[in-house]
Amino acid sequence: MATRKKKKASKKSSRRYGKKAGKKVQRSREEMKSGKLRSGRSGKKVSSRKQAIAIGLSEARRAGAKVPARKKSNKKGSKKRTTKRRAAR
Repeated sequence: MATRKKKKASKKSSRRYGKKAGKKVQRSREEMKSGKLRSGRSGKKVSSRKQAIAIGLSEARRAGAKVPARKKSNKKGSKKRTTKRRAAR
């Protein structure tokens, strides 16, 4: 029988988000809970947890923290898929 070799863990960090990003998100969530967090464009109070996290991540991106790039939506591709499904029915 052949024995399998264990892979060595790379020294490169596998964390997706840096510490700075976590701090920004935590701060924005706390502001949302206390009612101080407002959205950028309209200036309305933020009531959604997900929206508060998104605001924190965008602030972290501007500050240069380690945060993955925003996901781009492909509206043409999604529209094609739905029309193909309707045609298949």
